[in-house]
Amino acid sequence: MNGNAFKTAIAAGQPQIGFWQALANPYTAEICAGAGFDWLLIDAEHAPNDLPLIVSQLQAVAPYAVEPVVRAPTGDAVLMKQLLDIGARSLLIPMVESGAQAAELVRATRYPPNGIRGIGSAIGRASRWNRTANYLHEAEQEICLLLQVESVAGLEALDDIANTPGVDGVFIGPSDLSAALGHIGNPGHAEVQQAIEHGIARILKAGKAAGILIADEALARRYLSLGASFVAVGTDVTVLARGAEALARRFATDPAAHPAAPSSPSSSQVY
Repeated sequence: MNGNAFKTAIAAGQPQIGFWQALANPYTAEICAGAGFDWLLIDAEHAPNDLPLIVSQLQAVAPYAVEPVVRAPTGDAVLMKQLLDIGARSLLIPMVESGAQAAELVRATRYPPNGIRGIGSAIGRASRWNRTANYLHEAEQEICLLLQVESVAGLEALDDIANTPGVDGVFIGPSDLSAALGHIGNPGHAEVQQAIEHGIARILKAGKAAGILIADEALARRYLSLGASFVAVGTDVTVLARGAEALARRFATDPAAHPAAPSSPSSSQVY
């Protein structure tokens, strides 16, 4: 089996720069795969992705030196099994709020007797349809499980979540976290920023990788300087939307008829 270079890098604290995929399209995913990022996040929580679309994006990016990370819409064990079987070896699971939940998510990525993942390697892309020698015995070594903390309950349980064996990293979700802390649409609020920075420190203390998505370059570099190792710095949707709007404005005969660039942090910086 080929090693998961992304998993190895974040375990060593080596910065991995990512880019969010929300267009749900293999063509644009392949374009982004060749852009030079270390990882791409295929979003099935907030983007219109389903299993066939996800597998087509995994196939599109496979020839490139970039790790696809799939964010599931939920931590359902059956869905996680399906994602693993189609070849998503790096998963991000949203809304994790306890150590017990984290442990169950780990079990969903392991075959018995260490977990509950059903065995379907004979018909699965992950094992190259049983052409990969020793897949059943070695699969968990390549799986990278990232858990997303984005609520008050998640923050309170962060130490338990991060210390759960089998968890490779913890991702802090600024948008939902800012709402949970009473500052919806304002992830730049001092209380939210303090929670994020304290959270990164707690994750690192547990010996795990810390991650975040932030399109504000200064904040992205700030989090990297604090030790966050997997940091996504933008989304395909936003790059396309803002780029198209800016181009249209430059050639507009009536600038007032064109949308202005968003000014709020929630629409232009954090996702």
